[in-house]
Amino acid sequence: MNIHQIRNATIVIEYAGKKFLVDPMFAEKGTLPAFGSDVGLPPAPRQNQKNPLVGLPTSIDNIIANVNAVIVTHLHLDHWDEAAIEALPKDIKVFAQNDEDATEIKNVGFQNVEVLQKDTVFEGIHLIKTKGEHGRGEILQHAGHTCGVVFKHADEKALYVAGDTVWYDAVQEVIDTHNPEIIVINAGDNQFLVGGSLIMGKDDVYEVVKAAPNAKIVTVHMEAVNHWGLSREELKSFINEKGISNVLVPEDGESYSF
Repeated sequence: MNIHQIRNATIVIEYAGKKFLVDPMFAEKGTLPAFGSDVGLPPAPRQNQKNPLVGLPTSIDNIIANVNAVIVTHLHLDHWDEAAIEALPKDIKVFAQNDEDATEIKNVGFQNVEVLQKDTVFEGIHLIKTKGEHGRGEILQHAGHTCGVVFKHADEKALYVAGDTVWYDAVQEVIDTHNPEIIVINAGDNQFLVGGSLIMGKDDVYEVVKAAPNAKIVTVHMEAVNHWGLSREELKSFINEKGISNVLVPEDGESYSF
């Protein structure tokens, strides 16, 4: 398998001979509103800076070339935006987390949309929808639902893409149940000025490390939208302090083969 970090939560996964695009956000740098009070959300860090904070590391044409399916873990603007909607062919296979998201994706023209289940099979690859908790406490009222996905195939290592979630018992359950050898986690510790983390921070990363000490853990969703709370350098320092050797912190455009 190959995992290519594009930007934020947007990744391309080559798995068992198929190419998956996860959570496409293709907007040009600075063309989307900042998350925060200007768009009806709680105030947030850097809300005077428009999103995305950084550009794509390669062209949209390169990203979507030969993609077999798109997985949209939820419909927040940093996971599914107008630029992606415009760029993707409308007959491409799209997997959504639930009926509500599937309906919205169909309403913008996509014709081949399927809701992920506990064991969806696509081209011989098992795609297992997993739970996510997009924050802790009252902030969940703003964050809504999201999901992750476990990939399984006889010729590949088990892969767990956790999506927008903090560490909680359901993540532990996925690791215990599926024993993933590769785990992708959204680890930018994004948050507003009220409430707690919306996605994993360094302490959550450490919990994943303890739960899956033999897995390779790839951290994404970092430094690309205004409310990020954990930089790559801070995470790398934390990893070094803890003596952790199985966490990878890719730059945008970097890829790994497993």
